[in-house]
Amino acid sequence: MASIGMLHHRKDPINVRKAYAFAAVAKVEGIDFFYFTPGKVNLEKRIILGKTYEKGKWIEKRYSYPDVIYNASPPISDKAAEIVGELRGLIPFTSHSVGDKLTVYNKVNKAKKFNQYLIPTSELTDYRVLLNMAESYTKIIVKPLSGHKGAGIFYIEKIGDSYKVSKDEQDSIFSENQLIKFIDSHIKQDTYLVQKFITCKTKLGNVYDFRLHVQKGGNGNWLITAIYPRIGKMGSIASNLGNGGYTCFPDIFLKQEFGDDYYNVQKYLEQFALSFSNHFESLYLDILFDELGIDVGLDEKGRLWIFEVNWRPGPPVIMNVELDVVRNTLQYAQYLADKNKKY
Repeated sequence: MASIGMLHHRKDPINVRKAYAFAAVAKVEGIDFFYFTPGKVNLEKRIILGKTYEKGKWIEKRYSYPDVIYNASPPISDKAAEIVGELRGLIPFTSHSVGDKLTVYNKVNKAKKFNQYLIPTSELTDYRVLLNMAESYTKIIVKPLSGHKGAGIFYIEKIGDSYKVSKDEQDSIFSENQLIKFIDSHIKQDTYLVQKFITCKTKLGNVYDFRLHVQKGGNGNWLITAIYPRIGKMGSIASNLGNGGYTCFPDIFLKQEFGDDYYNVQKYLEQFALSFSNHFESLYLDILFDELGIDVGLDEKGRLWIFEVNWRPGPPVIMNVELDVVRNTLQYAQYLADKNKKY
C-alpha cells in the first residue's frame, strides 16, 4: 500500500475543502493517506505529525515520510520553504510549476511545433513596445506577468490618433501622451505582457474561452478530466469565472455555438488537449507534471489560440468531476510511488 502525504499550509484540514475528498477516495483506492503542514515535519528524525480521517474526525498521528507528496499549496514562509525544499530532495512531489506566462510562451515558441497556436506576445518593457503592438494589430490586451483570475488585465484599441482603454469595466479615451503616462505608471509597479487581442465571442456577444483540464492517471499518461466553456458577462473583456463569468455543460454550449459542427469541435479540443500536454511536458527537463489547465479560444475563423497554461488549475466547475480529479491525483501518486520503488 502506497503512503501519500497531502502537504498544505493550513494547519487544520477542516479548512481545506478537498482534504476530506482525498481522505475518502484514498480509503476506496487502498491508499494510506494523511494531511500535514511543513511545521509538523521533523527533518532530523524524518518523522511527520500528520492527520488522518477516522470515524468523523481528523486524528493526529506520527508518520514516517510518505512515498509521494501531493503538494497542494505553496509554502508561505521562508522556514516552510526550506522544509519543503528538503522534502523535495528526498520524496517525489506530484506538482511542479510551469513558470510565469513569459516562460511558457518562450518555451512553446522556441520548440516551434505548437507556435502556430501562440498569440503574438511581447514583454512590456516600455511604452514603445505597446505603441508598436497597437500599430500592428489595432486591438491589444495587457496582462500582469504573474497575474491570475483575470486580475489587472486591460484592453487597448487604437482609434485614429486616440486610444480606447478598457480597465475594470470602465472605458477611457487617451491621447498618445496620456497613454504613455498611463503605461509608465503601471510598468513601474509590475511586470506586464502585451498581446494581440483575439476576438472570441459567443453568438450573443459574450467573450469566452475553453478550459482544457488534463491530468495524469494511474498509468502515468495524460487524460482529459473536463473541457468546459468559461463565458464572460456582457461587456467584459475577460471570461474568468471570478470576474462574474459563468459556465455551462460543454455539449449544450458547443451545439448552441457550432451547430452541426459541434462534434468536430469537441474532438478537435480533446485531441489538442492531449497532444499539447505531451509536447508541453517534453519542454521541461526532468519534470513530470500531474495536472494542467490549458485555456484556449477559437476565433471567428475557427483558429485555435492558446491563452494560458496553468499548473494548479483548481477544481473544474462542471458537475460530477470533483471526485474524478481526486481519484486521478491519487492514482497518479500511486504510479509515482511504484515507479520510484523500482529504482
